[in-house]
Amino acid sequence: MSDPLPMTLRMYRRLASGLVPLAPALIKRRLKQGKEDPARVGERRGLSRDVRPHGPLVWIHGASVGEVLAAAALVERLRDLNLRILLTSGTVTSAAVVAKRFPPDVIHQYVPYDSPRYVARFLDHWKPSLALFIESDLWPNLILAGAARRVPMVLVNGRMSPRSFPRWRRMHGTISALLSRFDICLAQSQTDAERFATLGGRDVLTTGNLKLDVPAPPADPARLERLMAMTRGRPIIVAASTHPGEDEMLIAAHRSLAGFFPQLLTVIVPRHPDRAPSIAGLITASGLKPALRSREELPTATTDVYVADTMGELGLFYRLSPIVFMGGSLIHHGGQNPIEAIKLGAAIVHGPHVFNFTDVYEALDKSGGARQADTQEALVKQLGQLLADPTMRDKMQRAGSGVVEQLGGALDRTMTALEPYLLQLRIEMGAANA
Repeated sequence: MSDPLPMTLRMYRRLASGLVPLAPALIKRRLKQGKEDPARVGERRGLSRDVRPHGPLVWIHGASVGEVLAAAALVERLRDLNLRILLTSGTVTSAAVVAKRFPPDVIHQYVPYDSPRYVARFLDHWKPSLALFIESDLWPNLILAGAARRVPMVLVNGRMSPRSFPRWRRMHGTISALLSRFDICLAQSQTDAERFATLGGRDVLTTGNLKLDVPAPPADPARLERLMAMTRGRPIIVAASTHPGEDEMLIAAHRSLAGFFPQLLTVIVPRHPDRAPSIAGLITASGLKPALRSREELPTATTDVYVADTMGELGLFYRLSPIVFMGGSLIHHGGQNPIEAIKLGAAIVHGPHVFNFTDVYEALDKSGGARQADTQEALVKQLGQLLADPTMRDKMQRAGSGVVEQLGGALDRTMTALEPYLLQLRIEMGAANA
């Protein structure tokens, strides 16, 4: 584009270029923290040992696990059109999910650090035919370089949180220069669409939330049967994707509820599995007995709280219990996605902080498909009522399933919006094969 860049982006580009000599030290530190894959650190510098496949290549970028999973059904639709997919993300956990949940012909790469040099290497190697950015992971150099190479770019499943919107409004020139590089912005909700338009998005459409169309997560049948055999007859609560500050509340809730449900088993699935040892310490300090899945321990009759600190097994635990507490909601994180749990028959309990999925939780609460617990006492009350009343659980499950079905359809609307770009790629495929 010929529009001059705002000063903020020019300064950002110079700073990002100047920090390149520090990249080895940054990578070394992140390796120590377990935040990088030692076998693939070159990808962070735009280097790849993988060969670009022949023909059109659709590049999809998502920040981490949630965005990558949101793209799963979209990836399948694009593969059905015989298009090759390059999927980038920025975390080790998301790479593990791609390896476990996606077909082997989907190429995964770590997104390069946002330096002009590394971004140029990445784009020169992969030469994407179409770029789809999921939600809101907007790296300036990646976007500007893609636009300079005339790569068609689309923001898909776009989300602008209530916290981010006022900050970006104060930096309108900066965000406008980035959003205007996208051909179209496909927003999750009307509110998101209005925010993107206000901030400079060029062609903004409301297509809905792709996370409502994700398939239910899989589960290994043999592992599920083994877990069910070990826990048969016990009331179970699953606390999914918990964050620091929530585990203590769930452990306290277990202690309160165990007085009424003596065989109660609580399963804590931490959002970040590396927190498992500290969670186990909290459980032990409270006088309860933990077991950790990463140690290949199974819940025995004496296990009070089972810490499921492995990747990609949420589908297993959602099938184990009809009562699910969704984490990230008792603390000011914004809540986690409840859709997969609902698709596997869960009655949902959540805290008050669900601004990452405002529309979804509002619809669920209004229909009776989910219940909000604002305090420790409310958490105990809501979970206790669900443990005691199977009829109430069934009613909530039906209501939640109805909401998910009603709010679905984002995938079809997204594919319709992408059709002009996909048609061009099919023409290119035909010409290449002629």
